[in-house]
Amino acid sequence: MTNRVARRGLLVGGAAALAAPAWLRAQPVAFAAADLAHAAALRDAALADRTTAWRVVERLTLGIGARPAGSEAEARAAQEMATTFTGLKLAAARVEGLPLRIWQRGPASAELLTPASEPLVMAALGNSVATPADGIEAELVYYPDFAALQADDSGRARGRIVFIDERTERSTDGRGYGRAVVARANGAIEAARRGALAAGIRSIGTDRTRVAHTGAMRYDLQLPRIPGFAVSVPDAERIAELQAAGRPLRMRLKLDSRSGVDATTHNVIAEVPGGQLANEIVLIGAHLDSWDLGQGALDDASGVGIVASAAAAIRAAGRTPRRTVRVVLFGNEENGFDGARAYGDRYGSQPHQLVSESDFGAGRPWRLRSRVRPEALPLVGAIAAVLAPLGVAWPDEGRNEGSPGPDAALLMRRHKWPAIGITQDGSAYFDVHHTVNDTLDKVDPAGLAHNAACWATVAWLAAQSPLPFGPLT
Repeated sequence: MTNRVARRGLLVGGAAALAAPAWLRAQPVAFAAADLAHAAALRDAALADRTTAWRVVERLTLGIGARPAGSEAEARAAQEMATTFTGLKLAAARVEGLPLRIWQRGPASAELLTPASEPLVMAALGNSVATPADGIEAELVYYPDFAALQADDSGRARGRIVFIDERTERSTDGRGYGRAVVARANGAIEAARRGALAAGIRSIGTDRTRVAHTGAMRYDLQLPRIPGFAVSVPDAERIAELQAAGRPLRMRLKLDSRSGVDATTHNVIAEVPGGQLANEIVLIGAHLDSWDLGQGALDDASGVGIVASAAAAIRAAGRTPRRTVRVVLFGNEENGFDGARAYGDRYGSQPHQLVSESDFGAGRPWRLRSRVRPEALPLVGAIAAVLAPLGVAWPDEGRNEGSPGPDAALLMRRHKWPAIGITQDGSAYFDVHHTVNDTLDKVDPAGLAHNAACWATVAWLAAQSPLPFGPLT
């Protein structure tokens, strides 16, 4: 994609601007040529930097490890990142604590008793209640997917353990996860509605490894709260095999957990101060917490490293942006979005030019999409043109229907703040997501640099924009 010179001699972004309505083409919106040139230089400098993002990821994974919200490890990670931001010469580095009540995992096990004794690799789902101390022993009733459970009005789940064999389709943009995750989130609700004693699921993952994927589940407080758990993909396939053969299935489940534990999570914030429009914020974010399994390397130490490196590149380049570029590391994304909610409560009255988030590992970026007012679309096209040499496309389909990442999307919806999302290649992401295998060796340093280059470009040009990207209507 290339830039073109508009009829009035102004730079507008991308060949797609030619197809825009006449009223939109006539708008005098353009980046200054110097800002576009600076963005290209930032892109190239961040792309060449293979150390800044990597060192952040290394510190968070090998130096700290799993960072469950409210844990001592998460508190250490928050202080570590505040120190790191100061070392990168970002301004106003600060840790903002907020109280919450957390869920904590205890010992858990699941075993098929018939047709033969077979221990299963499993993990409790986040927020699950515990079983009685002696566990639950009951028949297992099989559903091939979540829709089959929803459609069942037969009473066959009553007094049994429900098992939902929802498969996760491998995809570059994560849409397979989006379709499958409803089984994890709402499986226990639908099972309890039908009188079940517990709800198990096939892990929401694309691997064929004998590890279980955890993640948050929900309850309807008008229904009994029953335990929820996930088994590894190979174990789910074994259950499906036995079911297809007509073999009777019986399970013993034991699960210990605690809920409502008083704790503190943290947002960590730092800035590249702006100039003329310093009160307006360009937010590039990630989340600092992780699940308690693995090291949280892809989810989301990689995102932390990416946005830290992007902000550091803008700061090191020596030009003051028109708007303030703010890096936000959110607390408790994994199990409640407390950090994003607290950020919105505290900074909701401040104009935000952009909210965005890196939370999809370190895969190479391949698509740019936005949520901006129509008048700003030519500017998004200009941003896409600068990213095109990195292999980032700006496709027509869904061009202005993007999602900026989970915490940023919550802020976008609540505050009508505009957003940009960069889609990474997530084809392997859900092989390790929320598992013990989410470790540093899965992170590609070159992928980190590609992502940082994209976000440095986006943040700089959003800060320099001649018009606001929002608010959204």
